This record gives sequence, C-alpha cells and structure tokens, in this order.
Amino acid sequence: MKKYILFIAIFAAAVFSACNKDFLDTRPTNAVPDDQVFNTVDNAETALTGIWAYMFETYFTFAVPGIKSLDLTSDAMGSDVALTTSYGFRDSYTFNEMSDNTKNRVSAYWTILYKTIDNCNNFLSKIDQVPGDDAKRKLLKGQASALRGWCYLTLAEFYSFGVTNDPSAKSVPIYTDPANPATPGKARSTVTQVYAQAITDLQAAVPLLADYSRSSTQKFKIDGNVANGLLARAYLYSNQPAKAIAAAVAARNGYPLMSGDDYNKGFNDVGNPEWIWGQPQTPSQNVAASTFNFLDVSTPVAYYKSYKADPWFQGYFDSTDVRFRLFQWSTSGPGALLYKKFRFRDPGGMVSDIVLMRSAEMYLIEAEAHARNNNAAKAAEVLNVLRTARNSHLFNGGGSVTDTILLERRKELWGEGFSLVDIIRTGGTVVRKPFKSYTGADSIINVPQPDGSIVKVRGVGHRTLKLPDGSAFVKNSNYYLFAIPISELQNNPNINN
Repeated sequence: MKKYILFIAIFAAAVFSACNKDFLDTRPTNAVPDDQVFNTVDNAETALTGIWAYMFETYFTFAVPGIKSLDLTSDAMGSDVALTTSYGFRDSYTFNEMSDNTKNRVSAYWTILYKTIDNCNNFLSKIDQVPGDDAKRKLLKGQASALRGWCYLTLAEFYSFGVTNDPSAKSVPIYTDPANPATPGKARSTVTQVYAQAITDLQAAVPLLADYSRSSTQKFKIDGNVANGLLARAYLYSNQPAKAIAAAVAARNGYPLMSGDDYNKGFNDVGNPEWIWGQPQTPSQNVAASTFNFLDVSTPVAYYKSYKADPWFQGYFDSTDVRFRLFQWSTSGPGALLYKKFRFRDPGGMVSDIVLMRSAEMYLIEAEAHARNNNAAKAAEVLNVLRTARNSHLFNGGGSVTDTILLERRKELWGEGFSLVDIIRTGGTVVRKPFKSYTGADSIINVPQPDGSIVKVRGVGHRTLKLPDGSAFVKNSNYYLFAIPISELQNNPNINN
C-alpha cells in the first residue's frame, strides 16, 4: 500500500441560519499534525468530518468525482444501463477500463478506499486517549469503525468473486494499523477474511452508535441504522442470511417506504423519509452531485445525460407501477429510452443530494436472506411489502422467489450502484441483447406527443454486447473484477505472496 505521512485536513462545519440546512463546508482551513488534531474531542470530530469529505469531495477527473462515482461504475458494468458514448463511464461500460491496471479510475478508487482506511486506522489508534466527553468519544469511535468497515466491504465486493464461488479467493490486503513510510505492504487476504474484517468493524460500531440521534439534515453522519444497514449488506454478501435479516430489520426501523409521489421527485433530497443515509450538497459543495450530470437524462443543464435505460428493462415493470412512469422515449436523435429517476433538485446551482442507503434496500436484503434461508413464504411476504408500496403486482409464488427478488433489486435500485455487486456476489452474468424486432429489424417506437400526434423513433439499446476479447458474457468473468492498480503492484512486493 502506498505510504502516507498522515496529516488530517481540518474541515470547518458551516453554520447557516435557521432557514437553511446544516451542511459540511469541505474547504480545508489548514492541515495540522496529529497531536493537535487529537487534543480535544471537538477537533477529533472535525478530523473525522474531513475524512468523510475526502471520500466524497475529491475530484480525480470530471468522471471520477469522489467515491460516489464508483456506484456509477458498478451500474455501467451491469445489464440495465445502456450507456451512450458521451464522456465519463463509456470505457467502464465496455469492460475496457476496470480490468486495466493502468487506468486512472482503477487507481482512483483504490486510492480513495485505502487512504480512507489509513485515516481511520490513525483515528482509531488515538481516539481512546483524546480528552473530553466520553459519550462523544465513543460516538466518534463508532463512526470511524463503521467507515473503515464500509471501505473493506466495498473492496470485498469488487476485487474478487463471491464467497460462495470460492471462499479462499484472493482479494485485497487488510491494514488495521496506521501506515508510515517504513510500513511494509501486505499480501492479499482472502475474500472471506476481507468480509470478516468489514463485519468486525461494523459489529464494533453498532453498540457505540446505539444512543446517537442525528438531525434529518445530517444524514451523512453514520448512526446505528446506517451501521446495521452496512452489516446487513455484509452478512448477505458473505452468505450469512440469518444475521442479515436481523440487521436489515434494525436498519430500516424509523424509515418508512416513500410514497409514489416521492419516488417521482428526482431522488435528490436527503429529507426523503425513506433515505437512511445520504450526502447533502450545496452550491458551494457539490462535487458528489456531479454524478447527476451522467444520471440525469432530462434536465437541460445536465452535461452528459449518458445513463439511458436498456429498453428491455422497461418490460420488467407493471404498467401500474409508480416506477413505470419514469420511462420516456427520447424523440431527439436516436430513440434512447430515458429513465427519469434522477433529476437535479436545483438545476441552477447544479445541486442534488446523494442517496447512499434506503429502507427499500433493507426490505430486499431481508427478503433475499429469507429465501436463501429456505423460507420462501416469508421471503415473498417481505418482497410484497415493497411491491405494494410501488403499486406493483404481488408475487404469488410462480417461479423462483430468489430470482424474483434479484430482479426486484435491479428494478428498485437502478442507478444506485448495485448492478455489478449483485452479479459478482451471486456468480451471475451480465445480460445484454440488441433491441430488435422479432424479425431482427430495427424496433420502431411510436411515441405519443402532448398534442396527440405520434412520433416514430428507432429504439436504441445496448451498444456493447460482448466482452473486449469478443467472447460472450459469462458467469465469473475476470472482466467483471476491478484490477489492482499498477502502482500497487510495483510498490508492494508482497501483494501476490
């Protein structure tokens, strides 16, 4: 791992009038040595805020605006986003980028995750000795533990196949102590060990966060619900379904499923009652909101508008489903299918809040965990709670409940970063097919207009239908995994030991 002489950038919390939300001001006011950062719990809290801000507000390129862009990479490499050739994630979509260890995006995600881990290691090594309020010290320790756990969970998701495929598969190195210039690089641990580290961190965080209550404008701060939600993911992905059920139920407590009207408001506001975790943005702090330039396909100010839907994806939705209303065929140029789930909240300021966790995901985790725990009836019951909220037809037992839940994850969580995660962890495959008529000719779509007229467009779907070597998409393709960057391979002689 690249060595860092750790200085934590201090980020001041912006104080607004009562009519405004409390957000982070991520402009660094200074950088100070550890002994000054950790001389009070208040300074330690500011340092932890800085660690968080580094993850979300660091530009590597316009196409890598912080860690949230990793979620867009995951969806670009899935089945349901028909990405255009616009700037950004086009090489991820074609599987030419994340398997190439020389690419900037490959290096950026590795750097963000391991720099955050090292910052958390340093923080956790010192927080117990920081003078001040004991309750606040425990809270900060819990948040730092959960943040490190989230980083290891993310690494486990993308750098090796799922534990059910090969529990001994090599994944990434594990570091739990602060690094210095003399720290030797470590070898890759197994995927089982990386998930175990994530779970250990998250389990440690939950009791420390049990009494913490945050305001609705501070949903970026990790509380007990967030830690349980991350645990639910980690348990499900590491094949511990019974534990995933309990964690998912705890995570969604107090966060009801949103209404159909709220579902159609653009997924841009942390005030949404279903959002358990999210990153607020302001006109002066909107690096993470840059992802909306790719996801927002209908607001004129969005730059790239590249995340179009695979036309076959629309067919999975009932016409009564509140999500079905988000589809719209474009009549300008080739007929791409727009899925207007994400829209800038403040187009003038290029501002939208960023969703990180919702209670809908927790229902889906619980349902899948019941299915994998051989309780199909309970799995269907939980799944139908979500389907009822979305005004979709209920699952009546026809077909595999597990497959139905995995499809429901694709429908509900589109654009939120779970596509490649689910393909890797389940040993699945990318599925892309050309959007053609039954005769093999172009699909011509009749698009009704407000004045009652009809515009005919040629429907456009996926443009990449094979892997870079010309072979078909298959289960457990190495093209699905993120490469370890060339700099790590060159600077860490132990990486493959």
